[in-house]
Amino acid sequence: MPRALTAPAGAPCSLEEARDALCARGFDPRDEASLHHAAGWLARLGRNRDFLGDLLVERLSTRGDEDAGAGGYGPQAIMLSGTQAGHFLRANIWPAAGDHACRTSGRHSFVYDLPHDHNFDFLTVGYFGPGYRSDYYEYDHAALSGWRGERAGLRFVERSALSPGRLLHYRAHRDVHRQLPPASLSVSLNVVAADPAAAWFDQYAFDLEEDRIDRVLNPGASEAFLHLAVGLGSGEAVELARWIGHGHPSDRLRLASFAARAASAGSAEGAERVWREAEGAGSRLVRAEAARRRAAVAAG
Repeated sequence: MPRALTAPAGAPCSLEEARDALCARGFDPRDEASLHHAAGWLARLGRNRDFLGDLLVERLSTRGDEDAGAGGYGPQAIMLSGTQAGHFLRANIWPAAGDHACRTSGRHSFVYDLPHDHNFDFLTVGYFGPGYRSDYYEYDHAALSGWRGERAGLRFVERSALSPGRLLHYRAHRDVHRQLPPASLSVSLNVVAADPAAAWFDQYAFDLEEDRIDRVLNPGASEAFLHLAVGLGSGEAVELARWIGHGHPSDRLRLASFAARAASAGSAEGAERVWREAEGAGSRLVRAEAARRRAAVAAG
């Protein structure tokens, strides 16, 4: 489960003070000193019981400002800083199951009931309300290839709530949780590591009953661009997709290249040929996914 941290002593701070301190030092979760520095400022910000309400009132009362309701403000996430020095600050809103937002938008809109990991580290502290509950698990990411249906080896740890003042470090590719709605409306604050390379690493949803990877949650823009380029029929795009399928360092992009070619093959027989080629492309992830998709094509 996420690593529980002891919130260090310190007076409440303003949002500006937390922003400045974090920007000056940065946030590198691999560095214990940096991690605890950020945790200390997040804890101090969490003790400021007024800043978030004041910020929301200011935004709501703004007149004639087209950015007042945009630029990082949404029904769940409120950006508290821009991305800088390897991190950003945000607040997350967690409605109770009976709240209007949850009833009308559905629990899935708030990522409830979806067991998942993260492809980035972040710190979180309970700020308001009883806090969302989670069933916490751990797994060995390095032991997996990442294909759909692969056994995950999840190890259950506990169910607990992000109560006010509780400070946790969610570790990328290790901690898994299935979030459940809080008893009443709650808010958490985060310091999130912003590593551009994270986009190349998968975030998984899991099937707890089967203890397997269910799907990837973070398809990248490059995958969509590749599908579009191949779909538009460019010979150059097809050749690029062929090279990516056999030589790109990202297994997920390699899989996307075969998927794009199979979708544009023009027939079931052509799609089967593409997936058969993919099975021999030298990637365990691609091989397993290709076998499953070729069987689906053959079954009609």
